[in-house]
This record gives sequence, structure tokens and C-alpha cells, in this order.
Amino acid sequence: MASHNHDLHTANKAKKDEFYTQLTDIEKEMRYYRKHFKGKTVLCNCDDPFESNFFKYFVLNFNRLGLKKLIATCYATSPIAGQQLSLFDVVGGEEEQRNKPYKAVVTKVYDVTGDGGVDMFDVAELFKAHENELVELEGNGDFRSEECLALLDEADIVVTNPPFSLFREYVATLMEHEKKFIIIGNVNAITYKEFFPLIRDNRVWIGASIHSGDRKFYVPDDYPLNASGCGIDEDGRRYIRVKGVRWYTNLDIKQRHEELILVKKYVGHEDEYPIYDNYDAINVDKVKDIPYDYMGVMGVPITFLDKYNPDQFELVAFRKGTDGKDLAYTRERERESLPVLQDSH
Repeated sequence: MASHNHDLHTANKAKKDEFYTQLTDIEKEMRYYRKHFKGKTVLCNCDDPFESNFFKYFVLNFNRLGLKKLIATCYATSPIAGQQLSLFDVVGGEEEQRNKPYKAVVTKVYDVTGDGGVDMFDVAELFKAHENELVELEGNGDFRSEECLALLDEADIVVTNPPFSLFREYVATLMEHEKKFIIIGNVNAITYKEFFPLIRDNRVWIGASIHSGDRKFYVPDDYPLNASGCGIDEDGRRYIRVKGVRWYTNLDIKQRHEELILVKKYVGHEDEYPIYDNYDAINVDKVKDIPYDYMGVMGVPITFLDKYNPDQFELVAFRKGTDGKDLAYTRERERESLPVLQDSH
């Protein structure tokens, strides 16, 4: 996985965490959760309202989703050069206010300008008229600050793209405050010792819409475009394409309960499934090769988790054998890092 996630590792080392998610990717995932949003307060606590597509999605769909409230914590300026209205245009004031963190609270959205539709200019006018709240935060806007944690406690659901370098701490904060969430991150998060137990214990799972390929993220103007997949779009905004991206959530969706259809047979084909020397399990190279007639423990590729159905399988371990070493068997073959699962049927 290291070669697949070079761009993300580079971003972590440089603390370049301002990766802005595409609106189309947000729309494709959020459509699976509509029933969860009705009457709820949604928090986007890593988002600039006039640059973040998370805020844009929820504010423009505020009435359709039946939201009670939308909260975002943000800065008055953004490191991305965009064409849309900036928060600073709403805040006004002196130049030094550009770097001030703000709290945006939306409780109503309607057509202010009378053009027959709702857009970000209507949202801006509602802020200016104080029909929605836009106030400077006392602290620095960090999600771990006391005032931001108070907003977290107020929210029902958190939806955002947290900083890659703080993913572990961010998730730990959500779990500590017992929050429902939909966040985007790196598939390598599954391997974190703090995170895999959440996956194993069905406290967190992979979302519905992204299971392969790469995704395009906008990045700050000073972000170096020296990796494959980088570029500048027609509006002059810099972007980078990142592999191994996944949605993570603890909101139940029917897609995670879809049965994985198994067609391979174990009995009579035992030689195709070597047994580990240091763990009582068979190795399965590909998800499509999981046998339907084997009821023991199997080592499978990490990509299995994209199709994991907790009603059909049980996760028991990740990578390590009982002796603390990586799973291994005598036959000489290149191996991927493998989670271990057990069919619960």
C-alpha cells in the first residue's frame, strides 16, 4: 500500500493537510444517508464555509434534507484561489480579520435575492442580515479546542475531511464524544492499531461510494505539484489525485449488509489455499476466491473490507499471528498485508 499512497504520505510529512473534497464525491456518498439527516444538527468542523464543498452541499440541501441546524468552524480566508464568494466578503472589516477563525451557524435557508433558486449569495445575505449566525471564535478554531468541543457535543452528525496527519486523534475525539460521523480518509487508516479495532468491532465501517481508483482534491496555492496526477484546472485551482481514499462512517446503511456472493469451492481444491505456519487459517489471495464451503479462519486482502458484511463474516485479527509475527507460510510467494476473517455462518 505504501507505493499507492505516496502522495498522502508526502502530504503528512509536509503537514499539507488542506485537501478539499470534490462536491461530486460528497454528493455520491451523502445520498445513502438521507434518512439520517432529518431533524438533525450537522457539524463540519474542518471547513471554510465558502470554500468547503461539505458546507456547500449541506447548506444548499438544507431544506431537502430537513436539517435542524448546520454548524461550521472556519477561517475568514482560504488557501485556495477560487472564483466563488469568500467568507471575508461577508465578514468585511480590516485585512487582519482574514486569518480569524469563525463559527457559522445556519438554521434557515431561502431565496433572498428573488431569482427563483438558492445559492451561496443567498446564504451570504442571510449571514449579513443576521438571520443566520456568523461570529468570530475566541480560540484558533482547532477541533480539539474547548469551544469547538462544545460545538461537537451540540451536533448529532459530523461530516468532513479531517486533516490527514491528525486522523487518529480526530477519530478518537469523535469516539470519545460518542458522535455519529461520515468522514473521508486514507484506506491505510485500516492498518492503524488505534483504528482497526473499531472496524473489527463494527463500531466504524467503510462507506458506500468509493471502493477503488483515485480521487481529485483541491490543494493550497503553494502546494508543490511534483507528483503524478497533479495539475491546475480551467479555473486556476491546483489539485492532486490521491489513491486509496475511503469514506468511513458509523451510520448504518443497507449497502454494508449486502451478501457477498461466493462461488469458489474449498473441498477438493485445498492445494489452492495454503495454511499459515504461524496461524490456524488458510490464505486467500483475492476476495473473489473466498470459498463458500470453508467455515474456518481465512486471511484475505485488505480490499475485502470494501465488501465486508458483518452479518456474513466476523473479523478476528489484522496481520499478526499469535506469535506476534506477520502471517507466513512455507510456500514461497509474494504476499500482501492481510486482515484475517472468519465466516460467521
